Amino acid sequence: MAKSTRNVVTQGLSGTVGTLVFSQRGGQTIVGMRPQGQREFNEEQKESQRRFQRGILYGKAAIADVEMKADYQQKAKPGRSAFNVAVADFLNAPVIDRVDLSNYAGRVGDTILVRVYDDFAVREVRVRITNADGSLIEEGAAQTDAIGYEWTYVATRVNESPEGDRIEIFVSDTPGNVTHEEREL
Repeated sequence: MAKSTRNVVTQGLSGTVGTLVFSQRGGQTIVGMRPQGQREFNEEQKESQRRFQRGILYGKAAIADVEMKADYQQKAKPGRSAFNVAVADFLNAPVIDRVDLSNYAGRVGDTILVRVYDDFAVREVRVRITNADGSLIEEGAAQTDAIGYEWTYVATRVNESPEGDRIEIFVSDTPGNVTHEEREL
């Protein structure tokens, strides 16, 4: 793709000439090749397109809400809009960086530390503890530190035999993306 600035021949030119496509963006003339023929997309590509369309719809709804728009705008870097940040937030699920089970031995008050991050904000971290047979021991929300990076779950029930039990972590963000991770004791 070629770019031209201050060229009297191409200034203001847009449209197609032969196999070249001209367009104007930010005072520049952009020149590229015309797309050739209809392209068939595989199922993975179609799903990606549908997901992006849902992201666009989420972005439009987010900026229509005055408070959400202000939150997203506050996070926007120069050259990006609240809409761009909202779409990116929709497309990027939160990440579980670390799960520390070293302070959990099945006693009331034992803790499970979860480190998470998101491109915008983590809204909730939930922890579920189940026996090896799948029966629920306890479940609840973790509490965050001031930064929102480390979340701590404090056990509320005695777990007589934690060996072989499962710890499940569910992390959600503003658009509702959920990341799930499972560990065995």
